[in-house]
Amino acid sequence: MSLEELREGMAAVDRDIIALIARRQEYAKEIGRIKHRSGLPVRDEAQREEVLRRALDAAVEAGIDPTAVETIIAVLLDMSEERQREFAGEGNLP
Repeated sequence: MSLEELREGMAAVDRDIIALIARRQEYAKEIGRIKHRSGLPVRDEAQREEVLRRALDAAVEAGIDPTAVETIIAVLLDMSEERQREFAGEGNLP
């Protein structure tokens, strides 16, 4: 493959990642709706730790930097919590 073909492949992967993040945000929105109706707090520390643990395990299995993956997943978790806060009137999202 040429450099340009490889770059095009990476761009396609980037688009896929963005689509998956948007899908994850939709799940977060629905979770926020359920938590709000049930009177549950947005932050669930045990769940957050479980998500991070699964991500680290997957990173190790995939042979990629678990520290970088932890950072990425932490950002995604923060985004999800922000999306969930919309239902409590605390969010900053449009």
